[in-house]
Amino acid sequence: MAIEPRKILVTCALPYANGSIHLGHMLEHIQADIWVRYQRMRGHTVHFICADDAHGTPIMLKAKQLGIAPEEMIAQVKAEHEADFARFNIGFDNYHTTHSTENRELAELIYGRLKENGYIENRTISQLFDPEQNMFLPDRFVKGTCPSCKSEDQYGDNCDVCAATYSPTELINPHSAVSGATPIMKDSEHFFFDLPQFSAMLKAWTRSGALQEEMANKLEEWFEAGLHQWDITRDAPYFGFEIPGAPGKYFYVWLDAPIGYMGSFKNYCDKRGDVSFDEYWQPDSTTELYHFIGKDIVYFHSLFWPAMLEGSGFRKPTNVFVHGYVTVDGAKMSKSKGTFIKADTYLQHLDPECLRYYYAAKLSSRIDDLDLNLTDFVARVNSDVVNKLVNLASRNAGFITKKFAGKLAATCSEPQLYADFAAAAERIGHFYEQREFGRAIRDIMALADKANRYVDDKAPWVLAKEEGKDQELHEVCSMGINLFAVLMTYLKPVMPLLTERAEAYLNTHLTWDGVASPLVDHQLSAFSPLFKRMDPLHIANMIEASKEDLAAELEVTAAPLSGPLSDDPISETISFDDFAKIDLRVALISKAEAVPKADKLLRLELDLGGETRQVFAGIKSAYKPEDLEGKLTVMVANLAPRKMSFGMSEGMVLAAGPGGEDLWILEPHAGAKPGMRIK
Repeated sequence: MAIEPRKILVTCALPYANGSIHLGHMLEHIQADIWVRYQRMRGHTVHFICADDAHGTPIMLKAKQLGIAPEEMIAQVKAEHEADFARFNIGFDNYHTTHSTENRELAELIYGRLKENGYIENRTISQLFDPEQNMFLPDRFVKGTCPSCKSEDQYGDNCDVCAATYSPTELINPHSAVSGATPIMKDSEHFFFDLPQFSAMLKAWTRSGALQEEMANKLEEWFEAGLHQWDITRDAPYFGFEIPGAPGKYFYVWLDAPIGYMGSFKNYCDKRGDVSFDEYWQPDSTTELYHFIGKDIVYFHSLFWPAMLEGSGFRKPTNVFVHGYVTVDGAKMSKSKGTFIKADTYLQHLDPECLRYYYAAKLSSRIDDLDLNLTDFVARVNSDVVNKLVNLASRNAGFITKKFAGKLAATCSEPQLYADFAAAAERIGHFYEQREFGRAIRDIMALADKANRYVDDKAPWVLAKEEGKDQELHEVCSMGINLFAVLMTYLKPVMPLLTERAEAYLNTHLTWDGVASPLVDHQLSAFSPLFKRMDPLHIANMIEASKEDLAAELEVTAAPLSGPLSDDPISETISFDDFAKIDLRVALISKAEAVPKADKLLRLELDLGGETRQVFAGIKSAYKPEDLEGKLTVMVANLAPRKMSFGMSEGMVLAAGPGGEDLWILEPHAGAKPGMRIK
């Protein structure tokens, strides 16, 4: 049945660029990819895009831990993500990054319009600040004791034990998760997006059919509690886009992350040249826009994002499709149990089509969590795909090849049976459209059972032995192959690689409308095995490999593979009282000179603001004496004097580095004065 062609833009939530893709991520991307492939089979124009979410404090800190620039780290992660998605046959038209020129320009444009339209407000707030790292702390980087249930080691926004939510300032005995220091309160000017101004629009939009009903009901709770202004500012140091006209202020990652959908599409349009960005994003657009996301980010996509778009003159999404989480064997994915499985680890042991099929078989349009039961996983794939589907082809292909030179019969012997299979296209198509993939799979497998019963009833293996039954044998086996072709057409969005192999054998391109007519008098290609049975041993090996991934991760965390900590590990813990005994002072290097007959030493005269000390420092390989004079440095002022052959050394200057030319003396910032104590 012909349908009106549509123009559709589909996005998946942007994976965060500080870790690997795992099977929880894959649920969403497989779900979206199946839907996109179905829409394309129906003749619609679909653009499928995504990107890495590449900004924020966690990325900045992880890059620092690895000893590389954030730009280098996010480039490495992006390449890994793209490879994983490609191997799972996720057919993105464009995969970009939020750290891009397109995203910066669009973020600045949207912010500028929001500000111009009166939706941005400035005010000074007090936040927790890490005095050692000299940075404001996001909620998740403050830990302490829950103010409600008194559980220790809880994050600054909510308690994992009692589920209480709170401000990080309410934590008992808070400490920085970055340095361990006790945070202090510090004032800073921030910019706020005035979300409450959009309350009426958002209430109408969330009830317009743009969300699943259960999500719309959930949002009603937030409306009843009252919407609040949204802080879109982060202070330096921060990895992201600096806010125009506000030095040291950066867009909060959740402002530019959803704009990444637009940035990736803009990049795609510019590369294509024949796709219009404005056609899909202007407020009068007649195209369709769909976001596939997890239920953990509904707040941002269903309140902040549509309000930002409305306030800056862009169109809102047609629909936001929300899914639940993935559990494994009925429990939360666990690294210690080996059930927190990376995409790459899975792919080293199992066929990606197996997971695509299993997820599809359990997916619905609701927001229920999906359980990857590993025993059921093996049993279901082997039963459905191998025993029912592939076996249907193999049990007929042999007779067609051996007795009829690989050519199908000239007529369809069971037109009503074939018509029943072809008529299912409308119902199964409706299930795909509504994202009721599980119901589609149930219908397809019910047809597979029906096809196998037909073959069982006709018993071609018996016909092959009976005299004068060649014509009937030809027609029965041709019918079996045609029913297989219909089933593979219906499964094409779910299992694209299996379908490619089936199409190669069938010597045809399977299309949704093509199921209306059977293949008659048609030459087939040589048959070869289409799919391998899953082995439970591969599941066990995958679980063990996931445990090894965790062990390797812990090893890297404990001792980096390269960098200063691996060469010079942190010393044993000392008490605060031990540290307090050390008197560190700012000192001015008033004079520096080489020490005769000493290869490494320079003699320094250090001005402590009223007292001069002589110190012999082993920094000759890194500094010329004339380059040091007039510099401020840091010295241990209460170190016992040490008599050397060149004279008395009355302290020690502090320097970092392994030695040789790689030495750097500590230099206080401008404003420090000689004699000041360092605390």
